Amino acid sequence: MVVGAGCMVFRIHDCGSLKAKRQVVRSIISRIRNQFNVSVAEVADNDVYQRAVIGVSMVGNDRRMINAKIDKLYNFADGLGLAEMIDTDLEIISL
Repeated sequence: MVVGAGCMVFRIHDCGSLKAKRQVVRSIISRIRNQFNVSVAEVADNDVYQRAVIGVSMVGNDRRMINAKIDKLYNFADGLGLAEMIDTDLEIISL
């Protein structure tokens, strides 16, 4: 079994309230869930207006497949244009 866990850090421009941030984060999360079969949630910086950290995880049986799908997910999230992706992190664990 192979587990892929990734983290994306976004900068949300022109965001002055938590309500506006939640709207952007909710949109990013729902679009990722609709496009990919992954677990996704906001995992850090919940009280910071202009920064969002979204974590994703995926389980499979092939390390290359997990890596390729999460790379596609990162490209998809960056291409949405809702926020600027400033950092990504990926860890693949074989159990």
